[in-house]
Amino acid sequence: MVLGVVITAIWGFSFVVIRWGLDSFPPLLLAALRFAAAATAILVLPKPALPWRWLVFVGMIWFTGQFGFLFVGMRIGMPAGLASVLFQSQAILTVLLAAGFLGERISPRHLVGMAVAVAGLATIGATVTDAAHDITYAGLACIAAGATCWACGNILVRRSGQVDMLAFVTWLSLVPPLPLAALSLIYDGQSAWTALTHPHIAGLAAVLFLGFVATTGGFGGWGHLIKLYGAAAVSPFALLVPVFGASFAWLFLGETFSAVRLAGMALILAGIGIVLWASRRRALALQKAVA
Repeated sequence: MVLGVVITAIWGFSFVVIRWGLDSFPPLLLAALRFAAAATAILVLPKPALPWRWLVFVGMIWFTGQFGFLFVGMRIGMPAGLASVLFQSQAILTVLLAAGFLGERISPRHLVGMAVAVAGLATIGATVTDAAHDITYAGLACIAAGATCWACGNILVRRSGQVDMLAFVTWLSLVPPLPLAALSLIYDGQSAWTALTHPHIAGLAAVLFLGFVATTGGFGGWGHLIKLYGAAAVSPFALLVPVFGASFAWLFLGETFSAVRLAGMALILAGIGIVLWASRRRALALQKAVA
């Protein structure tokens, strides 16, 4: 339980670190550097017994797409605390994709949770035109696209079979740096090159935290917990990520939320909680049936 809380706190705090990192690097370049740092662990971790084409395919969707869209969304119009909540909509999208591609059944509890979460998303979407102007439709669309890539990646990970998650994540980290850095140089031009050749200490610290602590350490610890206790017991801890994310954003970035946004965030968390609870009940039932 302590390890689960620590990992979710790290992932929640990473949204604050991303915001700090974006002050030093363009978003796509920051994402590229994050995975370049995480990929250095291939020196000590063996390559999973999966073909290269599969690793590239999963890495492009699960990491390149997910974090490319996330970092861009946070740059062009999405506060860190709110991003940490909205990004968890991947849990709902994963259930939908699992039903479509893996044939998993959607229960009535899943439908209730989805409806509650969608109501929360609609509530937050209605605040785009607030006087604060801290959310844009483009930022919201990028966060939605990133969450969709995360959900698609979850399905691909399930299709990957039984693999060591730490080694899997590390070798997948080889995929994003080149395409993300190339896109950054194309779209950001001289600013990307200047940031890369004249980095700030705060930016480098953000890269190291995101690469080694949030990616290697976080996913390694998460995979260890799932191996020990199973996904059904561990997945509910994911609800703590947006709680930590919003709390740290308030504490370190001074972000505040209107009553309407707080209500929307509460609805999203409640809906995701219902979905995770329904998935956990099903997983436990399957475990009992197999036993």
